[in-house]
Amino acid sequence: MINRVLIRIKVVQLLYSYFLVQNNFSVQSTPSAPTKEKRFAYSLYLDYLYLMISIAESISPRTKHSSLYDTRFIQRLLSDNIMKSVCNKYSGGDFPLAKCVSDLCEKINESAIYRSFQKDPKSDSMIWQDIFRYFISPDTQISSIAKGYQNYSLRGIDRAKEMVAQTFMEFASSQDNITDGVEDLQRSLSKARELYFRLLMLPVDITYQREVDLDERRHRYLRTDEDMNPNPKFIDNELVKLLDNNEEIKDYVEKNKIYWLQQYPELINHLLKKIIESDLYKEYMQDPVSDLHADCEFWKKAMNNIIMTDPQFLETLESMSVFWNDDLDIMGEFVIKTFRRFEEKASDPSSKITEPVLPMYKDGEDAKFGKELFEATVKKHAIYRGYIDEVLNKQHWESDRLAYMDVVIMMTAIAEILNFPKIPLQASLNEYIEIAKSYSSAKSGSFINGLLAGVITNLKESGKLRK
Repeated sequence: MINRVLIRIKVVQLLYSYFLVQNNFSVQSTPSAPTKEKRFAYSLYLDYLYLMISIAESISPRTKHSSLYDTRFIQRLLSDNIMKSVCNKYSGGDFPLAKCVSDLCEKINESAIYRSFQKDPKSDSMIWQDIFRYFISPDTQISSIAKGYQNYSLRGIDRAKEMVAQTFMEFASSQDNITDGVEDLQRSLSKARELYFRLLMLPVDITYQREVDLDERRHRYLRTDEDMNPNPKFIDNELVKLLDNNEEIKDYVEKNKIYWLQQYPELINHLLKKIIESDLYKEYMQDPVSDLHADCEFWKKAMNNIIMTDPQFLETLESMSVFWNDDLDIMGEFVIKTFRRFEEKASDPSSKITEPVLPMYKDGEDAKFGKELFEATVKKHAIYRGYIDEVLNKQHWESDRLAYMDVVIMMTAIAEILNFPKIPLQASLNEYIEIAKSYSSAKSGSFINGLLAGVITNLKESGKLRK
């Protein structure tokens, strides 16, 4: 149901946001106009950070996949230029807090905090904040040693701890965590799945509302013959009955609380009225032919021509999820396909369709594709950007004049071309050119086509691309 076309679009959209708002974490720099207190606080602040690195190096993991040293916070400290200088400074063994490391490691090693981390290493985002809060900050031996620092003051200790707390906050808000990006991608794809089921439920809930309306008309005080004997063709629609009785749809609807009538009654009444006033409805109700094929054809046309183009419906979707208006065309196609599958299964006893509702992914490779493509692009985006700039330089174009969406589309295309050898080269190129036409400027398709052609030529000449 979720195909690679949609996955590519989702990856590009999320990568654009990921790179655009990326907040690179860094250690705080030397304070401007430093007083004696600030100089002491900054020195202790850096030593606090180096102490955490020392603890990470000293505690042996109980399992090979749960090393404190491999946590993202420690790795970011080690890659920071300021901390590299601190590490070089203390490489000779002159670290003032070195004697605290052993005792702290022993306490941490026996703590519930560390045991919890051992069970779930993925929860490493908070482990160092907890270690600092519960073990390092209140440690009396550290406080005693700090008295020997130049310009020592109690306010300076508090200031150093505040700087560490600020560093944790900046680390937590940084957007360079691939895991967070992948989770956003999976969340977006799950929302697309929800939209699919919501669209499948629209005919059911609109029909139910029509049935309620007809029943109320039958019981009002002044009734007409039409009120007493309405044409039941609309509410007897065979496709609607199949949708309403499908167990997979029922389970998903109940689990995810998809109730159009309770949540958006005005919208359902609006769509029902619009359908009833349409020529499509009049032709359908007057047609003497009443079978599953005619019923399916009616709802295909109603979905395509009335519901999915309705401004109030589109506005409601946008308020429900930021993803859905972009997803609607593709999910709409899958809903129409599902209507056909219901018809085929019900009409043909020999049909190979066991379940008309489409699975979330065609196969395991599609299920992994988005995550792998996102990670491949993020991890080597600087290299891929270099390939783009190389072509730009040869053609005397200015790199900074590129639309950033074009850059993201091309980096993602290069990541797919280099990391997914089973996908034909031309298929990848065609897909990203189409994405560029829809999500970037009007001329982006041909522009990206030319640039990617140059990148591919260079990659083939250098032996980096062989497909």
